[in-house]
Amino acid sequence: MESYLRCTYTIDCEAKSVKEQAQMLTNGQEKVIEKAVALFYFVRDQIKYNPYVPLYTLDDNKASATLERGEGYCVQKAILMTALARAADIPTRLGFADIRNYIVPEKIAKAMKGNNLFIYHGYVVLYLDGKWVKATPTFDIKMCEENSIIPVEFDGRNDAQFHRHNQEGKLHIEYVQDHGYYDDFPWEQMCEARTGHY
Repeated sequence: MESYLRCTYTIDCEAKSVKEQAQMLTNGQEKVIEKAVALFYFVRDQIKYNPYVPLYTLDDNKASATLERGEGYCVQKAILMTALARAADIPTRLGFADIRNYIVPEKIAKAMKGNNLFIYHGYVVLYLDGKWVKATPTFDIKMCEENSIIPVEFDGRNDAQFHRHNQEGKLHIEYVQDHGYYDDFPWEQMCEARTGHY
């Protein structure tokens, strides 16, 4: 489990701001699951989802940078939650999957040349009560309410991933391919996979 608790360049869980935020969010929580849930809802709702933030360097993706910025896209939010969890002594790893979004906003679809397949969507996997549990803190509650998206809820016991349909019953997210789990951000691997796709 040591590799899922260590500090790395992007998962900078020993950064002062990250440690302080983790401590503040988990203060008074006695159970590990309660701590994980508190961290999830902070990252989901207090870190705004924004796919247009800078994301082209390792520094753009550091947990402390996302925390300071107050916004990020799926990978940045997953890295931040991983760092906060590790700062709270919760073994945590990054997960990645290709997903198809059938209700992509027009602006994003145009930037992606009409492609609705998102390569290396990032999520989090935490070790809680003797098992690994997935958590997807990507879309904040405000965005969900404004776009008829069903929010991802997390109880620390069951996997919390995107819903297949939105609130109107329209097809929303399809998981296409899983790329597995990592103890650190696979920056080069992700860049290579995305090259020429968008």
